[in-house]
Amino acid sequence: MEKRGDGNDPVETVDSLDRRGSGSLPGETFIVHNQSGISLPEQEQSATMKSKDNYVSVPLEEKFPEPGLLGTSKETQDDCYNQYDSILLNSLKPDGAPPDHGLGPYFQDGKRRVDYVLSYQVQKPASVRRKPSRFLDNPLVRGLRRSLSWTRSRHAPPPRQDPELAAQENRLDYHDDDRRFRRQDFEENLMEMGLELERDEGSKIPGIGFVKIHAPWNVLCREAEFMKLKMPTMKEEDLPYKISKLQVYEVKQGSNLVEKVRLFIHKVTAPLHPKVETSRQQSVKPLSHPFSREKQHLFDLSDRESFFDTKTRSSIVYEVLKRTRCSQVTYTMGLTSLLGNAVYMSAYPLHDGDIDSPTDEANDRKLLHEEWASYSVFYKYQPIGLIRKYFGEKIGLYFAWLGVYTQMLIPAAIVGVIVFLYGCATVDDDIPSMEICDPRNNITMCPMCDRACSYWKLGTACGTARASHLFDNPATVFFSIFMALWAAMFMEHWKRRQMRLNYIWDLTGFEEEEMAVKDHHRAEYEFRVMQKRLKMERLSPETEKVKLTCTDRMPAYMTALFMMIFMVCVTFAIVFGVILYRISIKAALHMSSYPAARSNIRATVKTTGAIINLIIIIIMDEVYGSVARWLTTLEVPKTDKSFEERLIVKTFILKFVNAFTPIVYLAFFRGRLVGRPGNYLYVIGSYRMEECAHAGCLMELCIQLCITMLGKQLIQNNLFEICIPKLKKLIRRRKSEMDSQQEAEFNKTLQRHEKDHFLGPFVGLTPEYMEMIIQFGMVTLFVASFPLAPLFALLNNIIEIRLDAKKFVNEVRRPIAARAKDIGIWYNLLRGLSKVAVIVNAFVISFTSDFIPRLVYQYMYSSDGSMHGFVNHTLSYFNVTDFQPGTAPVEPMHLGYSVEICRYKDYREPPWSNESYELSKEFWAILAARLAFVIVFQNVVMLMSDFVDWLIPDIPKDISLQIHKEKILMVELFMKEEQGKRLLQDPPPHNHTANQSLTQPRLRPSSHTFTNSSNC
Repeated sequence: MEKRGDGNDPVETVDSLDRRGSGSLPGETFIVHNQSGISLPEQEQSATMKSKDNYVSVPLEEKFPEPGLLGTSKETQDDCYNQYDSILLNSLKPDGAPPDHGLGPYFQDGKRRVDYVLSYQVQKPASVRRKPSRFLDNPLVRGLRRSLSWTRSRHAPPPRQDPELAAQENRLDYHDDDRRFRRQDFEENLMEMGLELERDEGSKIPGIGFVKIHAPWNVLCREAEFMKLKMPTMKEEDLPYKISKLQVYEVKQGSNLVEKVRLFIHKVTAPLHPKVETSRQQSVKPLSHPFSREKQHLFDLSDRESFFDTKTRSSIVYEVLKRTRCSQVTYTMGLTSLLGNAVYMSAYPLHDGDIDSPTDEANDRKLLHEEWASYSVFYKYQPIGLIRKYFGEKIGLYFAWLGVYTQMLIPAAIVGVIVFLYGCATVDDDIPSMEICDPRNNITMCPMCDRACSYWKLGTACGTARASHLFDNPATVFFSIFMALWAAMFMEHWKRRQMRLNYIWDLTGFEEEEMAVKDHHRAEYEFRVMQKRLKMERLSPETEKVKLTCTDRMPAYMTALFMMIFMVCVTFAIVFGVILYRISIKAALHMSSYPAARSNIRATVKTTGAIINLIIIIIMDEVYGSVARWLTTLEVPKTDKSFEERLIVKTFILKFVNAFTPIVYLAFFRGRLVGRPGNYLYVIGSYRMEECAHAGCLMELCIQLCITMLGKQLIQNNLFEICIPKLKKLIRRRKSEMDSQQEAEFNKTLQRHEKDHFLGPFVGLTPEYMEMIIQFGMVTLFVASFPLAPLFALLNNIIEIRLDAKKFVNEVRRPIAARAKDIGIWYNLLRGLSKVAVIVNAFVISFTSDFIPRLVYQYMYSSDGSMHGFVNHTLSYFNVTDFQPGTAPVEPMHLGYSVEICRYKDYREPPWSNESYELSKEFWAILAARLAFVIVFQNVVMLMSDFVDWLIPDIPKDISLQIHKEKILMVELFMKEEQGKRLLQDPPPHNHTANQSLTQPRLRPSSHTFTNSSNC
């Protein structure tokens, strides 16, 4: 047994608090001596104590002292609070114990609230480690075994234990003892930090123990001051010093006209607002100030239980947990290392209450379930304030951003539908598609593949040409410009919304506070630093401060670089494999003897290829996510923020390449690396590269975008999030061998921390942001080819908001409330995508669509300035006698006549020219026009976007005025406070009292002024 202490302090045992002997009765209560030598009550579980543990038994009538006697206090001059000793209580109650506080999140005394929970694996006795099977548990088998054992006991000595099993059990005992020792050391350190703990090993979940943590008032005050938490001050009538303006003041949204418009819109949209009652009106904001124990008189501390809400209490406890270390081991271990080494199974704050219990008191979780996490309220605004109050600023900002993004998709979806309807309305007036569909134009086209394919009529591509016009028309150029400006407007609108939320949530000065309070080092980083320090100490005992340098991380950086390149090459290889599939299946269908298979070859190849790409994208997304996390772990980032940013960058690169490589190929490479009849480009022997249809590759690009976007949203984002939780619940029910009714009855008997243990862990916001960023790329990058993308994104996001809300409220444990003033690196990714979208859409319009060739033909080559003759102008001539040997069609008489000249889409010289089959001057003219359009489009649209960015200020004018007003109020408050203190210390002369009373503020007696100065 190790002991800790020095010659002056009482010696404290560090044996495990849950290591028991075998001599005490169940339910017996003991007092444990803490480090200061003061006796603390501890209610023991149905286990026993070892004689060497520093415990003494107390009578039964002293087991439950008065609430005020749970901890003795010691006044300290340095700290402005009472230092209470922490208490470790156990969950099992002896006879005569007071009743529990229902099943709520409280200690056994029913008064102290559970702010955080640690769960761990409880060591099972050796006699119950092996669970008997159902067959061995049969009554007949049990009777037979008893009779055999009785007969064997009369005639034979007892069997000896297998040495291997005994050694294995000893190893298990050693690991369990080691974990218990670490838990005891960590929990003792937590108690030294002032937290109060209660152990619960008698839960209804077999093999699981819980440590419930409560933060007393003095710890909350201390940590709130360290964390610089801004808390609302008192109202004017409650302050000891009067000021000229109110502490709670009205937040105006702008000028009188703007305010009237805002009030009118608010009245019109009143049915769309959630029925969430707030403590104060939304237009009224309390004056907040960083909490200070020396200035408690500024805050309303009349109700200490509700001054710090549950979100703040859990974040304070989590801050203490991150700082606390388990030091009595080989190396220092924090909470993350303890969780990683299975010392603890999980750590989580508790939800406020149940969501479906009619008898449960009203709580924020139930209100969020009714007014937010329900599909019946899909048309309502989100209660962002309540989300922030329950989950914290970081999650609140995510849902606020998602709400702004969804609202901004409404005008984009409307304009996209109008563009699509314009294409539908003008399809019959499109001259090029009419020429293709005209049966009088007897144009014979060259084969689409070698040998198996034969000549075909251009009229058979009539349906594809008409469908392409729906997306390839002059309105798509306008829509591309509109979407570029929309992206700029969206970014500016979000910056203003984010600034308004920062002001309302008192985060305007959070950046300075964040720099003042450094992020805690990650456990993996500390372990690597410890290894490096030990290695350096062997070489030279005198070592300076050790930290990981770029040299130490260089192997990990090189591994990450080569692995990322390898993963990108894997993506390219998969896309190339799909290309080979399309080439092969096209040739196979042409060779098929079934008329049904040969009837619609193009549609079959396009659709099946897009579906295969979708399946591969979904599978590789999961693989790339795991690879990115593994590579980030190898780099050993110093802080959690650094780890998250590096993980986001790697995951985004891999998933972006995975999702958009097939689309980029269709948009910019397919049909351009083909060659010409008689001189085609071949890959891997005899595979001829794909050609675009006569109407271009825009239709195929549209199909790929549609299937990928809808498939990812329906399958990966929605179906997985709905089905996987239900599947896990079904598996858990099958394992428990209970039906739904029995499970419901069992859940009613569970306490809050036991119910939350069955919920899934919170894995962060990275997956949620990532799927929305990829969707934003789908909406903006190739919107010129798919104007309906904003509509599909809008419909998906309406479901996504409620689906994420259900997951956060119902299916996962309550996350740690993290403070954040912006969405971090995600904003930079959004801004980068909006800039790249301008360039990509410029290339799509100029190179993928026929917009530029049509303009060039209309203004340079058309005799009457119309589009008549455009189709013939885009087709070149080929003499069938110039086919390479072995590539001519097997059935040259497929059309019923002999073909001597066939046509193909390209700008080349005819075979009777002196430069036969060379690129014509029309090709170079169109290429120059395409490049000019890219340059002009890019610069004009980016200039317009920058103008919008400059025109709209990042900080709303009313918010900047309110921030300035708040600073003036705070200065005035402190000035009045200082004047009041001076007047209390040096009262004015008697003859000037009447004159001074006219100018000085009215003061309360000193006993009321500093009432709370020593309560914390």
